[in-house]
Amino acid sequence: MRELRIVFMGTPDFAVNSLKALVEGSYHVVGVITAPDRPAGRGRKLNESAVKKYAISEGLNILQPTNLKDPAFLSKLKDLNADLQVVVAFRMLPKQVWAMPKYGTFNLHASLLPQYRGAAPINWAIINGEHKTGVTTFFINEEIDTGSVILQKETDISREMSAGDLHDILMDLGSNAVIETVELIKKGSLEVIPQGEGDYKSAPKLNKDNSRINWTKSGNDIYNHIRGLSPYPGAWSTLENNQKKIELKIYKTKIITEQHDLEKGVIVASKKNLKVAVENGFIEILDLKLAGKKRMDARSLLNGYIFSEGSKMI
Repeated sequence: MRELRIVFMGTPDFAVNSLKALVEGSYHVVGVITAPDRPAGRGRKLNESAVKKYAISEGLNILQPTNLKDPAFLSKLKDLNADLQVVVAFRMLPKQVWAMPKYGTFNLHASLLPQYRGAAPINWAIINGEHKTGVTTFFINEEIDTGSVILQKETDISREMSAGDLHDILMDLGSNAVIETVELIKKGSLEVIPQGEGDYKSAPKLNKDNSRINWTKSGNDIYNHIRGLSPYPGAWSTLENNQKKIELKIYKTKIITEQHDLEKGVIVASKKNLKVAVENGFIEILDLKLAGKKRMDARSLLNGYIFSEGSKMI
């Protein structure tokens, strides 16, 4: 069986579980590549990535290149003499990086490729109302998320699940997939499957435009959109109330099926409930955040916030 020198590349919390599984499994992690420290918060204090914090706690060798094509970085990477590179939630690699190890570089992606190639597969699977998703390990090549598949693991998406819930499930599933993939490579028993071409659903980067709630859509689509963006980055809308407009984010809702003749987006508020009229019913808002305020449940908002007649979401 091959003994592998492994370089791990990753940045956020999602990647930490996979690195931790490698360390706790006594695999030989010779280096960790993660994002440079970035200023964050009001004091602009330098913030270390989740992967860096864990790597420091385990005494691992850390590199934080700003440019992956920098000759100095490439020289340091080469000196690590890795047989295999494992990538989880990192950035796009140039060929001189991913082609360096003897046994290649594989990536963990949070979808069942070739479905949901792109930056936000967890969010888009829920936004699109999928009932199943999973994780895929594949060898990196020139095109993003198109390399030959090594293995996949599936999981169900429940009707109530948020992107945050699914993130945590796939994080655990992914760490198992990483270990199984490394074991296959160690044994030299790989049977990879090329990804086919076709009209697959994509997972583009989230931005302000595609995070905005469209109240003319069906209640089901709006419900999926909100839970698919919860808790981050948060589905948002503009509230028009008392001749003022304010942005807000909505994190949790439920659908009420009921016939009405209200205009879509109109708000119906009582002391206990906050509802928005949609096609064939209402979206009841359960958890939200007004701009400049803390996140709260709808009942807390209704204790002190007055909605005028004709207030609406736009």
